[in-house]
Amino acid sequence: MTFSVLKSGLSASVLVLALATSACAQEPQDNARAQDRAESTIVQEDAGGSAAVATPTAQPGDDVIANAPAEAWRVVDPENMLIITTNGGKVYVELAPEFAPNHVARMKQLARENFYRYTVWHRVIGDFVAQGGGMIDNPNHGADHLPGVEAEFTRGRSAADGIEISELMMRARTQRGSSAEARAGFWNGFQAGTQPIAQAAIRADGQVESWLLHCHGAASAARTNDPNSFRSQFYITTGHAEHLNTQYTVWGRVRAGLEVIDAIPEGTLGESMGYRPVIIEDIQVASDVPDSERSTIEVMRTDGPSFAQYLDALKQARGGQLPDVCDITVPARVTE
Repeated sequence: MTFSVLKSGLSASVLVLALATSACAQEPQDNARAQDRAESTIVQEDAGGSAAVATPTAQPGDDVIANAPAEAWRVVDPENMLIITTNGGKVYVELAPEFAPNHVARMKQLARENFYRYTVWHRVIGDFVAQGGGMIDNPNHGADHLPGVEAEFTRGRSAADGIEISELMMRARTQRGSSAEARAGFWNGFQAGTQPIAQAAIRADGQVESWLLHCHGAASAARTNDPNSFRSQFYITTGHAEHLNTQYTVWGRVRAGLEVIDAIPEGTLGESMGYRPVIIEDIQVASDVPDSERSTIEVMRTDGPSFAQYLDALKQARGGQLPDVCDITVPARVTE
C-alpha cells in the first residue's frame, strides 16, 4: 500500500502538486472554424503569468497536514468520482452534483456508455485548459444524439440548505474587467464564490447566488455560444482561468493526477502541424472499478479545525495575509 499527500510543494514521500498561476488579459474572438464545431472551444484570455516552481524545501502548513487527525479528512465517494485514464497516467476527479447535478449526470452517463474510450485531448493551451471528450480521429465525434444540458453556472442557496461556503475574502466575480465583487472561500474542498449569505435575509426568495471557481484543476463543461449546449466535451484548467467564472459550468475538481494534465503537450488537433494528442483511454465512474484497481482519495475537510490551522500557517508565512483562494491547495491523501 502506498500512501501519499497532495498539496503545494514537493517531497520524496509526500507527493506535491504545484499550482500554476496565470494573468488574464483581453479575450480574443472565436474564429469561424471554432464556431462551426459541434461543441465550441472555450475562449482563452492571454496567459502571461509564470508557473509556480516546486522546491524540495518544507512548505507552510506541512506540519498541520502531517499531524491532522483522522476526523480532519473525508473519503471521496467513489460514486462521485471519475477516473480518467490516459496514456500518461490516471486522473481522479471529484464530482460536484450539489452545484451541477445535470452535468454530473451527463458525465457519468457517457462514462458508463464507454463514450470517452479512446478519444483524445484535442485542444491544449498552456496555463489555460486541456480540452477533450469529443474527438477520436474524427473531429465530428460527439454526443449529438443527446440534448444539450442546461447551464448550471451558478446555484441559489439559503442559510438553511446545508451548502455552507466560507467567506474568506472579497474578490471580483469574474476577471473580465467588471467591478462586481463577491465573497470567495471553500465548500467541501472546492474553491467557491458567492454573494454574501447575509443578503439572503433581505431577498424575496431567501437565496443568494453561489458558484465554483475556475482555479487550476477545475473540471468544466465546454459549449458553443449557446449556454445550454454542453453535450460531451469538457476541459480541465491548467492555470487559473477565472474569466470563465459564472460563464461556464464547473462540475468537478481534480483530486489526484493534476500533473498528468499539466504535462499534456500543447497543440490543437487539425490545426497544429504534426500535433500528436494524448489519448483518453477511458473515463470510468470510480464505483464501477474494483476496489483493488483504484486508489482511495481523502480530502481535508475545509470546514474543520485542521484546515483552519492550515490557513493560519499559510497566512503567517505571508506576513499575515491569506493567499488568494485559487492559490490555496486543499490537501488530499491518496492510498493505493
